[in-house]
Amino acid sequence: MNVPNNNSVNAVGASANAARHTPAAGASANTAPHTPGALNAADRLLARIEAAGAPVCVGLDPVAEKLPAILRPAPGHATAAIAIGEFSRGVIDAVAGIVPAVKIQAACFERHGPAGVAALASVLEHARTVDGLEVILDFKRGDIGISAEHYAASARDAYRSDWTTVSAYLGADSLTPFVGNGHGAFALVRTSNPSGDAVQSLRLADGRTVAEAVADLVASVGAASLGTAGFSALGAVVGATKPTDAAALRVRMPQQIFLVPGFGAQGGGVDDVLPCFRADGRGALVTASRSVIYAFEPADRAWHESVRRAAEDLRTQIGAALGTRA
Repeated sequence: MNVPNNNSVNAVGASANAARHTPAAGASANTAPHTPGALNAADRLLARIEAAGAPVCVGLDPVAEKLPAILRPAPGHATAAIAIGEFSRGVIDAVAGIVPAVKIQAACFERHGPAGVAALASVLEHARTVDGLEVILDFKRGDIGISAEHYAASARDAYRSDWTTVSAYLGADSLTPFVGNGHGAFALVRTSNPSGDAVQSLRLADGRTVAEAVADLVASVGAASLGTAGFSALGAVVGATKPTDAAALRVRMPQQIFLVPGFGAQGGGVDDVLPCFRADGRGALVTASRSVIYAFEPADRAWHESVRRAAEDLRTQIGAALGTRA
């Protein structure tokens, strides 16, 4: 059913919307408070990966026009925000117990203004109720000083995410505020978009590429936040579509967990992501978005089941490749 009009915004809250989607059978969720706590973020993420059986993450990049017909909203930012919020909560319920992490793309919500920001907060809050689920806020902030502190506080204290994505372009000062006290960050190092080559592949005077220089910075800064498993709470974003670069970057960043976008709809395959892992099969988290969250026909009323099956396929593919799952 369509959201009728903007007048419904004030009357419909997150709890009411939640009644319009039903978690897929077998979803493992509870209402226990989700707080990062003092445990090193890398240790916590690795424990959740081990419990789930494969290092996979579902990316939530909701677009109103791509939602199931039953949730497709009427025009307007407020109605779109309600719809993508409801859809995102439904996806979280569908993949609960299958994947150890979700990555929530802030831009998809922020484009809808204050209503979108409220929906983002609601989705993050819902994700925190799912037992064993690591929550990544994908907002790619990059600043220094008081601005970086405020951005970090928003992720840590207001949104209460476990991890964030950040830009390292301003150096160590743009990274350290986001790491510590149970929180982690993934710094952009080698991205999956083709136009990134124009900057990231440039050679510096010392022979390194820009991406390699950023990797060395991340490795150096991250050494201060190592967990007991030997990985840092400062990880790196390394795209699945750059396997040759990923192998070289893994050598430069042996203690970083790689967040690996670009798998599935963006063209990355199993063989492309394997260089992101260490020889022991650890050290990376493969994320898929469109291939999972839109794995349904528009008229499908049981769309959650299609999303759940796609998440199971993702877990099986990556797990089997790493030898962690039959």
